[in-house]
Amino acid sequence: MELWNITMINSFFLVGILQDSKSPELVCAAITFLYLVAMGSNGLLLLLIATDNRLHVPMYFLLSQLSLMDLLFTSIVAPKTLVDYMSGQNTISFTGCGFQMFLALTLGGAEDILLGFMAYDRYVAIHHPLNYMVLMRPTVCWSMGAISWLLASVSALMYTIYTMHFPFCRNREIHHLLCEILPLLKLTCADTSQYELMVYTMGVTFLLIPLSAILASYTLVLTTVFHMPSAQGRQKALLTCSSHLTVVGLYYGAAMVMYVLPSAYHSPQQDNILSVFYTIVTPALNPLIYSLRNKDVLAALKKVVGKDPS
Repeated sequence: MELWNITMINSFFLVGILQDSKSPELVCAAITFLYLVAMGSNGLLLLLIATDNRLHVPMYFLLSQLSLMDLLFTSIVAPKTLVDYMSGQNTISFTGCGFQMFLALTLGGAEDILLGFMAYDRYVAIHHPLNYMVLMRPTVCWSMGAISWLLASVSALMYTIYTMHFPFCRNREIHHLLCEILPLLKLTCADTSQYELMVYTMGVTFLLIPLSAILASYTLVLTTVFHMPSAQGRQKALLTCSSHLTVVGLYYGAAMVMYVLPSAYHSPQQDNILSVFYTIVTPALNPLIYSLRNKDVLAALKKVVGKDPS
């Protein structure tokens, strides 16, 4: 196939779920609703954590980082998807595609690492309660946040630069909701098999290391919880842990199918649906999972709306 000159034709076409759907209006309405929920719930949770002193503890600091990542992640995908559909155009520039890829990889990778740190936080809180504020002092919490962002952004930058250096063919349709590595590599006119294998291997490693830490932490946590003498203490610990494990399941379930399951076992249409799940649905659900059953967050919300004078 003839190569196209990126100095003359420097854009791609994103053929996402709205273009492939038989009921685009319904899907558009659902994405709009979920995006508003994600923005509102994550924004409110960030506000509560910032303004209520009762939430100025390590667990909620890490949770605020998760909410910030979710808010940014959905904002780099949903608005463009909706604007493209409304305007009847679905183009994205070469530079814009690379930038979107970098942001998506950064935010997805940072959330992957952060979930591991959040599992460690719950392990310390339940297994070493007397030393919790020492082991999870502010400098440690800030370091966890910084490491999540830094490692993910460095990895994302290397992936983005190397992916975008390939020559692309005249077929510029990316059959995906956003610019990501594997859908983009299908448009190249070069042999990318070794790079795809490396992406697959590094992706599995990047996912499995934090996931292994999470599973190890919660194995120890549950062992400790079931030996607690207080039924109320067990219930509170299990409630907090179940919320985190639900979020972990949502994130890693989608990530495993997208990046670990070989491409031969899923189609572009399935990938489009999956991309909506981890870029829009999950960011909308995460703050609701954490807040609806959390007495501290609900108390902070009542204080903001004036129902709690304390």
